[in-house]
Amino acid sequence: MRRFPGAAQHEAERSVALQTRDRYGNKVWDDPGSAVHRFASLHAAPRPGNKVDLTQHRTKTVIDLYTWTTPNGRKISIALEEMGLPYTAHAVDIGKDEQFKPEFLKISPNNRIPAIVDRDNNLSLMESGAILIYLADKTGKLLPKSGEERYRTIEWLMWQMGGPGPMFGQVHHFVKYNKGKSAYAEERYLKEAHRLYGVLNKRLAEHEYVADAYSIADIAIWPWVSRYEWQTVDLNQYPNVKRWYTAIAKRPATQKGYKVPKDVGEVPMP
Repeated sequence: MRRFPGAAQHEAERSVALQTRDRYGNKVWDDPGSAVHRFASLHAAPRPGNKVDLTQHRTKTVIDLYTWTTPNGRKISIALEEMGLPYTAHAVDIGKDEQFKPEFLKISPNNRIPAIVDRDNNLSLMESGAILIYLADKTGKLLPKSGEERYRTIEWLMWQMGGPGPMFGQVHHFVKYNKGKSAYAEERYLKEAHRLYGVLNKRLAEHEYVADAYSIADIAIWPWVSRYEWQTVDLNQYPNVKRWYTAIAKRPATQKGYKVPKDVGEVPMP
């Protein structure tokens, strides 16, 4: 298992301040109603002494989340909000290549967000699917403990990891950011995106959520669907997906988790 460097000293840093900036200049997530209590740049990753005592609020941070404003990053912040697990969100600005910094690579060797460090046992994890399963098992929430229900949830989680994640990502690359550079790529990935929307729409015709009960599978899929406008997809073509998407979008945990590690606008609504 990978352990966060400086784990022994890091264990001592338990308190997190709810204020605009701490004495080190780190940005702080000031939302007493949220499970997340601050976010810092990668340069301010947890280190001995980097804390501020609270006078009115004191919360034991359990999870350090390294993330950015992407679908994969939002999976974890939304899940943590649903689970009510106290966490500190550290912004890793991929537009500035912060994911390649040596200190981040010690946590996420694949230089991708999201990644977490669990302060309870100093375990670090990368890959959003693995993180979701770990957090669900840790909290006993959003993933059945055994039986068909557990494996059905994992089945649809893996569907997202192998389907909407990479395929919608290609649509974003070719259709939103590089439109006109490859007609073949645009057609190929848009066609596959619509096929995947069709699969999801069919599933949701007979199920309220993809694995019946709301789960980490829904949380994994939803942020990718939230970029339907980037994908030039009209959700009215997929009414079951639209119903499911809207219901999840209105959840308080979704509203909070969507804006971590920073607020870049409201949740898109069809």
